[in-house]
Amino acid sequence: MQLQPTATQSLADYKSIADDKQLDRLRRLATDLEGVRVLHVNSTANGGGVAEILQSLVPLSNILGINTDWRVMEADKLFFDVTKTMHNGLQGQDVVLADAMKTTYRRETQRNAAALTDEYDIIVLHDPQTLGMAKDLADRFPDTQLIWRCHIDLTAASEPCLQFLADDIRHVDHVVFSRPEYGRDFDLPTTVIHPSIDPLSEKNRPLDPDEIAAERDRLAPIDFTDDSPVITQVSRFDPWKDQFGVIDAYRQVKTSFPSAQLLLAGGMADDDPEGVEIYERVADETADDPDIHLLTNEPDTTINFLQRKSDIVVQKSIREGFGLVVSEALWKKTPVIGSRVGGIPLQLDDGTNGHLISPDAADILVDRLEGLLTADARRRQLGKHGRETVREQFLLPRHLLDYCELFRVVQTKASRTTESLAE
Repeated sequence: MQLQPTATQSLADYKSIADDKQLDRLRRLATDLEGVRVLHVNSTANGGGVAEILQSLVPLSNILGINTDWRVMEADKLFFDVTKTMHNGLQGQDVVLADAMKTTYRRETQRNAAALTDEYDIIVLHDPQTLGMAKDLADRFPDTQLIWRCHIDLTAASEPCLQFLADDIRHVDHVVFSRPEYGRDFDLPTTVIHPSIDPLSEKNRPLDPDEIAAERDRLAPIDFTDDSPVITQVSRFDPWKDQFGVIDAYRQVKTSFPSAQLLLAGGMADDDPEGVEIYERVADETADDPDIHLLTNEPDTTINFLQRKSDIVVQKSIREGFGLVVSEALWKKTPVIGSRVGGIPLQLDDGTNGHLISPDAADILVDRLEGLLTADARRRQLGKHGRETVREQFLLPRHLLDYCELFRVVQTKASRTTESLAE
């Protein structure tokens, strides 16, 4: 597994953003965790929400004095084909896990587990890709607390996928979900931790006028003027993100707003082999419309700019573990219309900072888009409330605070177990 380098940060940088009591609490908890070694393991260093979180969470942990590493699994395309199938199954798709696929999964996860030689007090395994490491790690490091951090909505998970992972889950000590509903069928200690955005990251930091001008020039085919409303969805090219549903709604909106433009911006994550296929289908569908713009693997500064300068951001997911792109847009005071699935309703208060719709309510999406495009003051009001929602609930310091509290709990439990065995 590859040890990932991370940027340096300072807790003081967040003083103008986070609550003072929150920062003080973080410092106290970090003192309680002095000497504890923590490892986060995931499947990609780029292109996914988990990687983005770890890029900020890990360095801030170290700034606080919590000795924290981040390692990324090494595996071939065949493994990621398997784990994408598993991901789809866990989100409710009817899939088949053939014996050869199970063998591939076991081989690669066991190989990665064997490559870990350093000892840690706590290991956090992120998502199904890493879960297969649990048994081997538990056998080799019996004093290590294993946490499985599942970022997926499991409320409609396929039974064959859950059964396949059941033995792996049995070897972890604690499970973390984004919503309580996701863990209702698990007979294990569980904690709910909402993900967060880093307001100081390249994707979310303020942009100065020169940077904004440079992005406008670079994206010249897109007309960011009052006369050409821009609707944007930022998401992977993935069947669960329903880009085709967004396109259909846009085409209806365009009959009332002929100059409207649609931006579909998405990255190609290293662990998602389905992305290229979906992108090509979307490109074929939109090839004859010069007002639909597809952007892939854009730098974070560009995504930052798009979320700030779009009139409306849409997140029309069919299923969604959490959907941090909602908080990203709200932080930039851009109103969001999102599906009432997964973690999106935790971020959107319908009518207060955006709108919630059923993922299959195409007519309501069109109505909400047209209503907001005719109401500049309403969009500004929703955007203002959206930023406050994110400030209060979905910024990085709160996220790290939740992790520190969990680490203290599992370490205390481990110490008591060790003392009991000694007696």
